[in-house]
Amino acid sequence: MKCAELIAPNEKHNDLPKDSAERPLSRLDTFRNANGSTPTAKLRLRMQKVMQDYCAVFRTGEVLEEGEKRIAEVFAGASDVKVSDRSLIWNTDLVETLEFDNLIAQAVVTMSAAGNRTESRGAHAREDHPDRDDKNWMKHSLAWLDDRAR
Repeated sequence: MKCAELIAPNEKHNDLPKDSAERPLSRLDTFRNANGSTPTAKLRLRMQKVMQDYCAVFRTGEVLEEGEKRIAEVFAGASDVKVSDRSLIWNTDLVETLEFDNLIAQAVVTMSAAGNRTESRGAHAREDHPDRDDKNWMKHSLAWLDDRAR
């Protein structure tokens, strides 16, 4: 409904900035030419195992603290990624690497937010904080990964 208030029918979109494609194309080229020593599949598997072992539905502060350290190690290792296929057509290696890059960022902020939230709510069950705490936690968690962390 808000769109109907803000946008007039047949209104022209603003032009994109001239350099709007630079950042995404640079990201694509960076990964397409990544020549580290660790294949994306290994990094992805490490990330999955850390999230399964340390950020499952039932967790404790101690487990999450260890998980934050381990997911940070996986994140740091992402700079050593190796993409073997350099093509631009049907390059599943590149697609998986781009997907991993998105997922590892989400894993880092998810682990951090879970460690910060000292209550149980919905699918977030802290065994060391088994009850909901509406007084302190009736709010959303907002998290982001600083680009400088890369």
